[in-house]
Amino acid sequence: MSEQQPPKIEFPCENYPIKVLGEAGQELHELVIDVMERHAPGFDQTRITINESSKGRFQSLTVWITATGEPQLKAIHEDLRIHKRIKMVM
Repeated sequence: MSEQQPPKIEFPCENYPIKVLGEAGQELHELVIDVMERHAPGFDQTRITINESSKGRFQSLTVWITATGEPQLKAIHEDLRIHKRIKMVM
């Protein structure tokens, strides 16, 4: 039996979703937008979706970008993970 490999992504990849889970609040939104603008300038901010946790303490934001390659995705992930408000990046 061979080990199943994850699907390869062909770059550039339009409509690539990035989900960020963090402590709810305007600061989270501003932080995510700032990081995305730095690494994926011109992404469509109107497509950001926000879901609240049942108690309202956390939010998940999903942002769609045009992914240009692995270095870009790694840089986004690293820039988001260094902030205390952010708990998970997918």
